[in-house]
Amino acid sequence: MPTFMSMSQTSSPRDTDTTLSWLDAGGETGALIRAYDWTPTGLGPPDRWPQSLRTATALLLLSPVPIVLLWGEKGIMIYNDAYSVFAGSRHPQLLGTEVRKGWAEVADFNDNVMRVGLAGGTLAYRDQQLTLERHGKPEPVWMNLDYSPVLDESGTPGGVIAIVVETTERVRAEQRVRESEERLRFLDELGKRTTEATDADAIMAITTRMLGEHLGVSICAYADMEPDEDAFTIRGEWKLADAVSLVGRYRLGDFGSRAVGDLSAGQALVIHDVDTELPDHEALAFRAVGVCASICMPLVKEGRLTALMGVHHATPRRWTGRDLALLNEVTQRSWAHIERVRAEATVRDGERRFREELEAKVAERTAALERSEASIRTIFETSHLYQGLMSTDGTLLYINGTALAGVEARLEDVVGLPFWRTPWFADTPGMPEAVEAAVRRVAAGGSENLGMTLNLPTGVRAFDFSLRPVVNERGEVTAMVPEAVEKTARLKAEQALMQVQKMEALGSLTGGIAHDFNNLLMAVQGSLELLRERLPPEPLLLRLLDNARAGAERGSALTARMLAFARRQELKTQRVDLRELVEGMADLLQRSLGTTIVVETRFGHPLPPVVVDANQLETALLNLAVNARDAMDGAGRLVIATDEAWLPDASAPLAPGRYVRLALMDSGNGMDDATLKRATEPFFTTKGVGKGTGLGLSMVHGLAEQSGGALRLRSVPGEGTTAEIWLPAAEGPADALSPSTSTATKKPSPPADRAYTVLSVDDDDLVRATTVEMLEDLGYTVFSSPSGDDALRVLERTAVDLVITDHAMPRMTGAQLATQIRSRWPSVPVVMATGYAELPAGMQLDLPRLAKPYSQASLAEVVRRTLGITT
Repeated sequence: MPTFMSMSQTSSPRDTDTTLSWLDAGGETGALIRAYDWTPTGLGPPDRWPQSLRTATALLLLSPVPIVLLWGEKGIMIYNDAYSVFAGSRHPQLLGTEVRKGWAEVADFNDNVMRVGLAGGTLAYRDQQLTLERHGKPEPVWMNLDYSPVLDESGTPGGVIAIVVETTERVRAEQRVRESEERLRFLDELGKRTTEATDADAIMAITTRMLGEHLGVSICAYADMEPDEDAFTIRGEWKLADAVSLVGRYRLGDFGSRAVGDLSAGQALVIHDVDTELPDHEALAFRAVGVCASICMPLVKEGRLTALMGVHHATPRRWTGRDLALLNEVTQRSWAHIERVRAEATVRDGERRFREELEAKVAERTAALERSEASIRTIFETSHLYQGLMSTDGTLLYINGTALAGVEARLEDVVGLPFWRTPWFADTPGMPEAVEAAVRRVAAGGSENLGMTLNLPTGVRAFDFSLRPVVNERGEVTAMVPEAVEKTARLKAEQALMQVQKMEALGSLTGGIAHDFNNLLMAVQGSLELLRERLPPEPLLLRLLDNARAGAERGSALTARMLAFARRQELKTQRVDLRELVEGMADLLQRSLGTTIVVETRFGHPLPPVVVDANQLETALLNLAVNARDAMDGAGRLVIATDEAWLPDASAPLAPGRYVRLALMDSGNGMDDATLKRATEPFFTTKGVGKGTGLGLSMVHGLAEQSGGALRLRSVPGEGTTAEIWLPAAEGPADALSPSTSTATKKPSPPADRAYTVLSVDDDDLVRATTVEMLEDLGYTVFSSPSGDDALRVLERTAVDLVITDHAMPRMTGAQLATQIRSRWPSVPVVMATGYAELPAGMQLDLPRLAKPYSQASLAEVVRRTLGITT
């Protein structure tokens, strides 16, 4: 293993301040790098490192942020002082080690990092949780991680640089805040519910049910202790349907010495698993009543154990400090509330001697309330919530500035009005009546929680609204507190995020399926094409073969639509005048739609051209027209219109700018909201079985987005549907549209001038074998390789005239193979065979493309064109 050497051991004539000066600013870690024996790692002394490695190391040493460089295929670790602090007791042993060995507990995670980074990709994680051993034991750690490739002298990734920012404290703080908020919400709701109860049994019934459901336990029960502090009676409980009832009389001693000792001392009895924590005879008492885990909270009054409250579970459970704290607070609150209710009952029963004392307390609290009014008003005014105060008849007494800003009103404009007639509700149909009814219910002692969307002068806003009573010590409602928190932005963000994530996931899945299906179709179509040339002229055999070829071609069309939805189709863009394109399709559209569909065109003033694949746009327009025909049941009016639009602000997924719209409006049945939301999903269709693939709108959606625009749909049931293709406007005149040419169907003739050698590279055995057969049938000498590494070995020993390679291959992609070939054999041309439209970010290669699945004619044409063979 590499070691740290003294400066005298590492010094040499080359090791001068000038040679290693880039290490001088690296602090302690820079000195360690200088003193480290790097020979066993394969990197050699730092003064002989390649410039790319030295530059990256110098940059990270200067950074105050934790950065680690993972160099080479094994990810040799080089890092700075900040990272050494993050590494804890593992520093300095981590320096110079392979990353999967240095952090063995997360080896799989780092294997993926190296695989993606050395392939030229980047990774970013936010609040990523990993379990690391930094101080001698495993600990959960949260981090923001950013990984980027570092290019070596050849321009290919030689390593991966990682920026590591630990967020553990923030994440844990946020968790604590969320847990605290959840606890406070529960306690607030419990307080509201128990406030409505008028006797002890009702209070405990509400408390045990809510606490049991909140903690997810089998049983929540309460008991009264007898004077001997041993016998107790469980008087009430809440339990799951299949749990054993605990109601009855028991002796504390039957449950063991631990129960007696802890509870008698006023301490909670906490047992996670009776079988592992208690002797068998004590555990038996718990198991007899169906309890395997328990927290029992004692209530000690004047030094005497008077009551118990507990939560129990039928299976072992690891109780948390939060569980214990919540049970303790609920117990104290419940008994305090019970005492209050009992005291009120005592007052109602005629013990009038406490009246003066109680009235004095009320007066004292009233005075305290008056003294704190200014403080409460300050709190109200600094809150982000809409908060106010109203009398029991619903008259608004006060409202804070946040609420006033929402309706652009002053306090004097609204004070004294019935709450339901204020500007917050007046312009929302049905809302004044709903709020008035809620006010009446709360004035009678209830509580209200409503979700509402309001038409305010400042716009449409969504709120969570609550209305609670203010009661005195006799349970009488003296006032009401309305409170609302706005959730408009959160709801919009959540809806937008869900839709984006859903469509991104569908796009990735669809594109991946189409890519793999193209490989299968490649083998099928190529094999059928070669087979047809060799079959005897038997009509039945040829007809069956042609049926199979037609099916494969339909599959190719299906995958093309799937790739269009996934935005991975190959686009041949040009400047297009939409009016010229639509007019050129007029006859085709009319023939496709039939004479019972009236096609009307409405062209706006002269529009700028758009940059788009004209053939794909024609297909998209035809798809939309056929969909409209089906929606109109074959009879109706279809309007095709163009106009120009300007977006001043971002309107997802469109950026601000100038756009040209191509709209199709039909008079069909239209779609409801649920259907409209799913209309662009792949394979979703409302047509009958066999009448549609569900990819038409998906293809149009993908083409529009891949061209920098969007597809927008509007529909009203019974009135029709409007489909708009938005495309960015382009400068300059449109290109002339030329009719597409069909591929010749007769077999291409072999090259005549000399013998050519072709290397076919594809990790799919079927595709590779089919390509070899088609090339040999064309008269070429063919070698084949299943991977980029094998292809390089073939090129080292064999002269070839052309390489045809797949792109999506493991370990070395086709783009990476092409880069290596250009570097080592610049005279050998490369053709990229792939079903994807784009190469990965950072790969700027101008290569001839061959779209999968390809025919023998297409293959022959691209080979001849690339090699410059003339017939």
